Parts: sequence; C-alpha cells; structure tokens
Amino acid sequence: MSGGEELGQIFRAEHGRVLARLVSLLGDLDVAEEALADACLQAVRRWPADGIPDHPAAWLTTVARNAAIDRIRREQNLAGKLALLRTETTMAHTQAPPEPAQGDIPDERLRLFFTCCHPALARSAQVALTLRCLAGLSTPEVARLFLVSEPTIAQRIVRAKRKIRDAAIPYRVPDSTELPQRLPAVLAVLYLLFTEGYAATAGPTQIRPELCEEAIRLARVLHRLLPDEAETTALLALMLLTDARRPARTTADGQLVMLEDQDRTLWDQQQIAEGRQLVITALHIRPPGPYGLQAAIAAVHADAPTARATDWPQIASLYGMLAKTVPSPMVELNRAIALAMADGPAIGLRILDQLQEDGHLAGSHLLPAARAELLRRLDRTTEAVAAYDTALALVGNQAEHDYLLRRRNQLTQPEQGPAHDPR
Repeated sequence: MSGGEELGQIFRAEHGRVLARLVSLLGDLDVAEEALADACLQAVRRWPADGIPDHPAAWLTTVARNAAIDRIRREQNLAGKLALLRTETTMAHTQAPPEPAQGDIPDERLRLFFTCCHPALARSAQVALTLRCLAGLSTPEVARLFLVSEPTIAQRIVRAKRKIRDAAIPYRVPDSTELPQRLPAVLAVLYLLFTEGYAATAGPTQIRPELCEEAIRLARVLHRLLPDEAETTALLALMLLTDARRPARTTADGQLVMLEDQDRTLWDQQQIAEGRQLVITALHIRPPGPYGLQAAIAAVHADAPTARATDWPQIASLYGMLAKTVPSPMVELNRAIALAMADGPAIGLRILDQLQEDGHLAGSHLLPAARAELLRRLDRTTEAVAAYDTALALVGNQAEHDYLLRRRNQLTQPEQGPAHDPR
C-alpha cells in the first residue's frame, strides 16, 4: 500500500468519528467540516515526513479544534461564539465527561446521529446528512445507497444544511422523550452504514469490515438503550445474521463468493445463534416491521444447509410481505430472485423485465446483473452476455466487477469450462 493510499484509508476510517467529536465540541456542522478539512490537509503535509501518529483520530481532532479556534478568532462577528467555544473546550480538557443519566444515549457518535436526525428535516434528508457528515460515507456512497444520482444527493445535503442554518436549528442532544420520533431515521442510518460495509460501492474489496463492526456496535448500544423497541431488536438481528456469512463471502485472494457457493461451515454460528434469538424476540410484536421481515429472511438463509435446501417459497413470501410494507424496486428485485429460485428463472425474469421497462434502478448494476444470471439459466446466452456487459459498465466495486466478468467469460469462452450453476 502506498503512503497516499494509507492516508486515504485512515481519513476514511476516522472521518465520521472525528467529525462527530468536533460537532459536539463546536456545535456547528459547517465549522466542524471546515476544521476537519484543514486538519486533513495538515496531515497530508506533515505525516509523510513526521510519521503517522499513534492515535490519528486524536491528532486530527486536536488540530481541527485549533484550526476552528483560529478561524473563529479571525471572524469578528463570531466573537461571542469564540467565548462559548473557549468555555466548552476548556471544560472538555479539565473535566471528565458526565456520566449519562438513565435514558441518555451512552455513546457520543450515536448521540450525534440522534442530534442530526432532526424532525424539522425530511426523513431522507436526515439520513443522507447523517451518513455523509457523521458516518463518514462519501457522496457517491450515499447516492448509491439511496439509488439516486450523485448531484441529487449532494443537493439534498446542501438543502438540509441550509435549512439547519436558516432555521437556526441547534445541535442539541435530544432527551429521552424525543428519541422515538427520531428512531426510524437513526435505524435507517445504521442499516445503510452496515450495507455499505457489507457491499462496498467502490474500491478493491467487497467488504469494509470496519463499517460492519461499527454499525453492529452502535446497534448493540441502541438495543441496550431501547430493549423493548421491536425494530431496534430486529435490526441488530439482521446485521448479526448477515454478518455471520462474512468469513465465507470472499476467497483468501479477495474474490467474491456468492451465497449459493459459500462454504457454510465458515459461517459464524455464535452470531447466528444470537441473531436467531433476537429475531424470535422481535417477531413477538405483530405485525412485523421492515427490519423484522428482513431479519426473518436472513434467519431462513441461516437455517438452510445448502442453497438448494433453502426454503425459497418462504423467503419469496416474506419478500411479498416486505413489498406491501415498504414497496421499493430493490425489494421487488430480491423477491424476483427468490421466486426464480422457488419456481424457476422465467418467473423471476418477468418481474425484472418489468422493473427495467419501468426505468427502475437505472444507473445501478444490480438489475442487469440479476437479469444476466436468470437469462443464463434460461440458456438465452446472447441476451445474458449483453446484460453482463451492461452491469460491468455500471459496477464500481472491483471484486464485483471481477466476479461479473468471470461469469460473462464462462459464456463466451466455453473452453474455460461450463458456467457453474448454483441451482
């Protein structure tokens, strides 16, 4: 790994945590972002010569805080804010953080997530702003998670910041009575953070373990805080049951292994047992919510010894319930795949063709990749190759790209051996 790549990796890993800390110190998202950018610039200049500090996040926080103080000092009209900042930063250095009272959120990053998910903003704006500014995801990553273009998500974030500024919405940690109203947005943030970790938008590897582990850690904190919230319990179950497959998801050299081909003896049985128990608890609440249904689907997969022995009709039925609860093109895509496994590829392909005809998931490689797989199973080779080509033109992650290319080449270069059929 080159020095530049190592710095980039550190910045990506620490950005959200450091920014959350700065917002809590400075009370202003824009000021915190500018200060962190200054700190990263100084790190790029100094670390190659001085060496990377033992605690990069602490270094970035200190330098950014000092940069913010300098910036505020230069701005005469913010003199009052400087006095407040001095007081807060002095307290941060001289006093131990107060013990959280009962009902308080016992994690700084989670507190900031709740703070950022302010009900004055639309739900989509709450989630996008939190993912971009506090969870440390890039604009392309957030755009991919929302299945919209980068300009669209960038404008959404800018508008959210402008509304916070113009309405003078304070960055105040909500009290326990305000948590239920903000909980759905925070759950969405954690779910999407995990999703990006489990299937990275770009980069050489399919999985970003640090994001998966951070999302699970925060979900555990939230579950301890709100143990009677069914969807909170279900989300933690969903993450654990999905993450349990991580050891089997790639080969030693980083190649992607699809669910059908995974060595299930590598799945983490401790996580599966914990996730299964949490699902049972969550599903005691009727009717189940979106995370409860998805966790139930993950539990069915976990119970199956092989892909062929999976209860695909039950999974298709659960996706049908999910489609009625939270209809979306992604749910339809997954329902189509489940129906294809249960009743044959032609059934699933009809749903995927309809999604394509309606213009859903345009710009995402997921729809053409799924169509390519079903067309291949139907021996419609020419159409399958064309669909693989479309998916290859859209996919951003290198591991996924390599997998799709191998599948395509198995059709066009039969001397390399027949394509593996996971049915």
